[in-house]
Amino acid sequence: MSRLATDRGWSQRLTDGQVFGQWAKLVGEEVAEHAQPVSLKDGELTVRATSTAWATQLRLLQGQLLTKIAVAVGHGVVKRMRIHGPTAPSWRKGARHVSGRGPRDTYG
Repeated sequence: MSRLATDRGWSQRLTDGQVFGQWAKLVGEEVAEHAQPVSLKDGELTVRATSTAWATQLRLLQGQLLTKIAVAVGHGVVKRMRIHGPTAPSWRKGARHVSGRGPRDTYG
C-alpha cells in the first residue's frame, strides 16, 4: 500500500489525513473538545478554538502539541500552528455603511 501511495503521489495527503483523523489521540481528549483542525497547508496547521481563552491556552501549549504531532505522524508534517478563536459577529450591516465605531460609539 505504501508503494502504491508513493507511486500515485498520495503520501502527503495520507499523512495530512492522519492529523485530522487522529486529532483527539494526538492532542488529548480535553484539547480536542475545545479545538478542531481546519486546514493543513505547506506545514502550517490552522486550528479553530471554541473560545478566546482556549485559543490563548493553545498558543501556550503550541510547542508541546507540535512535539506530540511530530512523534505520532512524522517530523516536518506540521511545522507551525496558526490558532484562531471563534469568529465574532460583524457590526457592519447594510449596503451603505458609515465609517466609525457605529452602534458602540457613545461619546460625542
